[in-house]
Amino acid sequence: MRLLVLEVVFILAGLYGVACWSVPAALVLAGVLGVWACERAAGEKKHAAEAAAQRKAGGER
Repeated sequence: MRLLVLEVVFILAGLYGVACWSVPAALVLAGVLGVWACERAAGEKKHAAEAAAQRKAGGER
């Protein structure tokens, strides 16, 4: 959890720096980072579900 908080703070600090330079660039970057975060979260859930199914089926192959 601590790593997630540090990641969010780091990303927001970088996004703030970009926004000080160019607001449209910051908006585009925020959109790209939002999509990336959603894909990452979905991938982690999928991986966790696959691991649980393997454990239930009797271990690793």
